[in-house]
Amino acid sequence: MDLILWRHAEAVDHPDGEDGVPGDAQDLERRLSARGEKQAARMAAWLDRQLPEGARVFASPSQRTQQTAAALGRKLRLRYELLPEAPASAVLALAGWPDGRGPVVIVGHQPTLGQVVAQLLELPEGECPMRKGAIWWLRQRERGGRLQTVIVTVQTPELV
Repeated sequence: MDLILWRHAEAVDHPDGEDGVPGDAQDLERRLSARGEKQAARMAAWLDRQLPEGARVFASPSQRTQQTAAALGRKLRLRYELLPEAPASAVLALAGWPDGRGPVVIVGHQPTLGQVVAQLLELPEGECPMRKGAIWWLRQRERGGRLQTVIVTVQTPELV
């Protein structure tokens, strides 16, 4: 199974600045900045060339994730399990990891996506930093009778 984790592109700041609460109504309405729109378009063009037609795409209902996912131009499903501060377990359950069929694209938020990466790669820190607009493509495979999670690629908007 392939799991593609796509952090939303750069968004405008929360109206309350650093005092803003992740997942509050104002946070969920934040849109992509002009730079974020370019990041999303760049990553979507790259990702569209890599993904097979049947890939499932799920996004958080926040405006910035919807805009990021929409740049891909594929059918997407909004899922409340992907809201800011969601547990990594909710992402993995939604994706059907590790037994799901076909690739699944999850468009979401930090720190959740970084926690998913850390869990799957057994990182001791429990969280992995992810740049805005970046994609982490992970694959479950079996080697020597043992399941492994491997990194297929990590891409950032600046490098595609």
